[in-house]
Amino acid sequence: MSDSTIPDSAAPEHTGGPAVLLEHVAKRFGDHAAIDDVTLAIPRGRITALLGPSGSGKSTLLRLITGLSRPDAGSVRVLGEELSTLPRGGLLKLRRRMGMLFQDNALFQSLTVVDNVAFPLVRVARVPTAEAKRRALALLEQVGLPGLGERRPDELSGGQRKRVALARALALEPEVVLFDEPTSGLDPQTSAAIDALLRETQRRLGTTFVVITHDIISAAAIADHVGLLVDGKLRAFGSKDEVWSSTDPQVRAFLDRRLPAG
Repeated sequence: MSDSTIPDSAAPEHTGGPAVLLEHVAKRFGDHAAIDDVTLAIPRGRITALLGPSGSGKSTLLRLITGLSRPDAGSVRVLGEELSTLPRGGLLKLRRRMGMLFQDNALFQSLTVVDNVAFPLVRVARVPTAEAKRRALALLEQVGLPGLGERRPDELSGGQRKRVALARALALEPEVVLFDEPTSGLDPQTSAAIDALLRETQRRLGTTFVVITHDIISAAAIADHVGLLVDGKLRAFGSKDEVWSSTDPQVRAFLDRRLPAG
């Protein structure tokens, strides 16, 4: 499992090529190499977890995949589109095919829960308000929040807010959903419930999920494929079993500190 090749185990199991393909991507901030010659193929229709300690480059990688940052070198392709050649309109159109669940959920505190979920339907897809709310209520039921549509986000628990954010991320029926630390700040029981929801939702929809996280327990629960970033380099990528059994010293140093004994 090298950081300069695309492993056979990363080959997409669905037709159409990888959902996300990075080839020799580099991104620097001054003298700091946030991403250093990363090549990575994220398969469609699966859950891929990208792990790493703080400062390893996970957030930078997420910004590169969404087109919020441009690489200094290399190629980033998402759903077959080369981001560096897309005009602004093309990038916005591509982002409509992607959902995002932010670490802080990014919910509008002034809106009800149902209006938060309906927001992208109304503002982006131009769905009539009544129809958007109907779809939003159905999504809230799917994520386990029936009957809570008229509450405000500050009336919900942390786990419930995370479920609202997931419903909103799915509102436009995206082909790829990106998750930034989805269990951050949650207690272990709530984290486990969110992991189970993500796994069940992905299996039901068949959507590509890309999860940025430092939480090995969560990655172990949900991921089909795992990548590990250390100091901007991709130290490992493959099936969960392949990465978990890696003998790379830096991979082992990260995993052994965090995996439960036994």
